[in-house]
Amino acid sequence: MNKILPIALGAAVLVGGGAYFATQSGPTPGTSALSPISAAVAQDADVELAPDMVLGEEDAPITMIEYASFTCPHCADFHERVWEDLKADYIDTGKVKFVNREVYFDKYGLWAGLVARCGGEMRYFGVMDMLFETQKDWIGNGQEAAILENLTTIGKKAGLSEEQVTACVNDKEMAQSMVAAYQQNAGADEITGTPTFIINGEKYSNMTYHDLKKILDGLAEG
Repeated sequence: MNKILPIALGAAVLVGGGAYFATQSGPTPGTSALSPISAAVAQDADVELAPDMVLGEEDAPITMIEYASFTCPHCADFHERVWEDLKADYIDTGKVKFVNREVYFDKYGLWAGLVARCGGEMRYFGVMDMLFETQKDWIGNGQEAAILENLTTIGKKAGLSEEQVTACVNDKEMAQSMVAAYQQNAGADEITGTPTFIINGEKYSNMTYHDLKKILDGLAEG
């Protein structure tokens, strides 16, 4: 592990003695980079891992896992360029089971993840859409109070009350669970940047819909 930064969610979010978020300078084009993560970090903590957020048929022939951060501009770009077609052509048709795994570069990405999970799996992907589509707006100038207010507005648009959003953002147990899941999963899959995709066990970096379609069609034909 190269550079591990403790951050706070109101008070400290503790996982195995600290809240750990991997960062690295100099990301490659099309990705946001992070230091290699050790799966052992999360295993040291007695914390139940947050479940994956899944969309699509459980028995779909193709499983696509995306590692993405809600504060990663390349992830938002992928979502804008690819998500609608991917969902319509492959997820909704039963060809792909899509798994979204959050990566936390900073506390704002963690807050966004807490809001996304606040309404349960039924609302999660709708909130995910809003977070990526309005990423520049809700991050704004990076001021904490403004970001919290903007995330609350997104939660309310998803049908949550202000009280529900506040409770979710301050849910330390859930935050611990999410961080532990991130560390263990990203460490096991050796994730070094976002977005990264694991498609039927093979790892891929950011790509166009044209390139993704070729991969998915090839797997479907095989």
